[in-house]
This record gives sequence, structure tokens and C-alpha cells, in this order.
Amino acid sequence: MKKPALVARMTKELDKIGPGLRRIMGNMGWLMLDRAVRMGMGLFVGVWVARYLGPLQFGSLNFAIAFVALFATVTTLGLEGIVVREVLHHAQDTHEILGTTLMLRSGGGLLAVGLSLATLRIILPDDKQALLLVSILSLTFVFQAFDTIDSFFQSQVRSKITVWAKNSAFLVFAAIRVGLIRAKAPLWTFAAATSGEIALGAVALVLGYRLSGGRMLAWRGSGKRAALLLGQSWPLLFSGMAIMIYVRLDTVMLKVMQGNLAVGLYSAATRISEVWYFIPVAIVSSVSPAIMRAKDDSELFYGRLRKLFSLMTVTAYLIGSIVALASHGIVRILYSSSYSGAAPVLAIHVWASVFVFLGVAQSPWDLSKDLLTLSLYRTVAGAVVNVAMNLYLIPRYSATGAAIATVVSYAVSAVFANAFSVRTRPVFWMQMNALIPWRFWLR
Repeated sequence: MKKPALVARMTKELDKIGPGLRRIMGNMGWLMLDRAVRMGMGLFVGVWVARYLGPLQFGSLNFAIAFVALFATVTTLGLEGIVVREVLHHAQDTHEILGTTLMLRSGGGLLAVGLSLATLRIILPDDKQALLLVSILSLTFVFQAFDTIDSFFQSQVRSKITVWAKNSAFLVFAAIRVGLIRAKAPLWTFAAATSGEIALGAVALVLGYRLSGGRMLAWRGSGKRAALLLGQSWPLLFSGMAIMIYVRLDTVMLKVMQGNLAVGLYSAATRISEVWYFIPVAIVSSVSPAIMRAKDDSELFYGRLRKLFSLMTVTAYLIGSIVALASHGIVRILYSSSYSGAAPVLAIHVWASVFVFLGVAQSPWDLSKDLLTLSLYRTVAGAVVNVAMNLYLIPRYSATGAAIATVVSYAVSAVFANAFSVRTRPVFWMQMNALIPWRFWLR
């Protein structure tokens, strides 16, 4: 009896978020399907890879992935949400917006390749294995420029095409990874599989755009449009860099301070705790247009945001409670006893999801109120806290210390930093109220 009541309550709350529910729910359903497939198959294959490589080699691979991720924002240039908004508000200029974005992101991708390799040579000049893996993985920057097409589909609430394109590539390379395991392939081939998946996904996006009636040949770049886009996105660019610092720098610092084994254990834990992050992204990307359209109706706008924040925290609490209590069993079943040190890391790190969910839910507010600069300040504050805590905690508690630093820095960046500005204090109080779960059920 409880399950139908819960489903009915969730449906009622979502129904209050805005008009066009059927279309929103359909788009959200495709995004959920995308992540569910990746969560299921990705976790299965990822665990198999982890078991095959062992904690040391798995740590080496995940260090390279994390290191490359530090430079990913140089490729995206913070343009994702900006492009969606611009296409929504200036549909007549869609081809110019998309063409300019592709041009900017292609240049950013090439710059990111050079920066990642140069930085690695400085901090780990003698680690030839790390250089090989980073060289292979950095190629993904070039292909990620085609995610411009995904931004267009988001603006049209047609994420189904993106799901088909990227999941096709994902499933192909999931099978290839299994083949590599069966063939007892060397470590570098798994890095190559990651780059290959991104490349195939880009090709599939282009094909999907063409089959849906789009013509990339009609896209055109504009210097004036480029300046306009970058003028709006630079806070998101630096905010994205700050986010990547406190999301991935802990892995890099673990490698430098504690070695590949600590990275392997930490990565095994975060693979489980971060797999749930698709939920807020899928929900918010689907309801953001409805929320932003209500920005001129204060009561409706705030009401939709409150419902969204409450839904996010209830979901995160459920996930955190289950995963934390079952962490030892989850790690033992999935990874084997060789990864037993990952269990306490998982039990702590999973609670970062509460603040991740709230932070993602704030994005419609920041875009609607043009508060991207404040978003930058919040993420920089989170990054500073993360680095400082990692410097203190990693030498003392290794991977567990990194997990504690992550939870605290997420809390600072996503919630508590909002209290320090008059313009974001309303969001802070909405988030604090959302952290009291029974308010959701008593309304």
C-alpha cells in the first residue's frame, strides 16, 4: 500500500512544477533511460574492469580520467546552459548560435589537449604510463565539441535523439571492454575504449541531427556572436573549472600523496556514489524551461523551485541512507575483498549527493536571475575548501579523508555560500527548508 501512495505523492508534486507535464515527463523519461542504461550496464562493466585490473591499475586509469577531466571545461567553455537559453529566446538565429558554439568548442578542445599534456609533464615528468593514458584520453576533447547538437535537442525538449546516439556508442564500447577483458588486454586499451566511445557518440549525434531534419552545413560562425556568448558564459567557464577542481582534484592529490592504490579504492567508492547524479540532471534539464518561463510570475516561479528542491532532497536522503548502511556488502559483492577499504569511503562520500542534488536544482534560478557571477564565487569557495581540507586530511586518512573533504566542500558550494549574498539568500532558505524532509510530506 505504501508504494502506490509514494508514487502518487511524487506525481502530484511533479505536476505542480509547471505546464506541459506530458512533454516534460517524456523528455525526462528519455534522460532517465539514458542514465539508467549507463548506470546498469556501466556499473556492471566498470566493476568487471575494476576486478580485472585490480586496485593498482584501476587507480592508474582513474587518475588519468580524473586528470583529463580537470581540463574538460576548457572544451565546454561554460556554454551548455547559455546555448539552450539563446536558442529558446532567439530561435531565428539558431544556425548562427550553433555554428558559433561548435567553432568555439572545437578551438577549446584543441587548447585543452595541449594544456593537459603540458601540465602532466610538469607535475609527473617521469610517469610514462600516466603520460600515455592522458595522451589517449585527451583526444576526447576534440569530439566533445559536437555536444553542441545535444544543447539544441535540450532546447527543443527532444533528448530522445541524444539518448539513442550516445547510448548506441556506449553499448558498443561496453561490449568492446568486455572483449578486452576476455583477451587480457593491457591497461592502455581501456583508455582507448573511452576515447573511442566519445568519438562514436559524436558521429551518432551528427547522424541523429541529420535524420531529424537538421543540416549542419547551414550552421555559420559569427565573431560578434562568439563575443556575445563568451561574455555571458565566462562565469560558468571559471565556475566549471572550480567544480572540476573539487570534483576531480582529490583523485589527483591522492595519486601524488598516497599512490595508485588509494586512488583505486577511492575510485571504486565514487563510481557507486556518483552513479546517482544522473537523477537531478535529468529532472532539472527537463523542467528548467517551464521554471524559466515563469520568472515574471514571482509566486509561480518560487513555488516551482520549492517543489523542485524538496523533491531533490527526499530523493538524495533515500539514496544516501540505503547506500551508506549497505556499503560493506555493496563493495564486497561488486568488487571483491581486495577493495574492502573502499566501503568506509563509500559510506561517507554518498552523502555528497544531498548537496549535489540541491546545487543542480539551483541552476534555473541562476540562469533566470542572471547570477552566473555569483555561481562562480560559490564554486571557487567550494574548490578552496576542498583543496585545503584535502591537504590536511589525505596525509592522515588517505581516501576516507578525501571523501570527507568532498562532502564538506559540496555543502559549502551548493548551499551555505548562498547565505552570504542578498541575491541568493532566498534560495538558501528554500534549500534549508528542503533539508527538513517531513516538510515535503506535510504540505
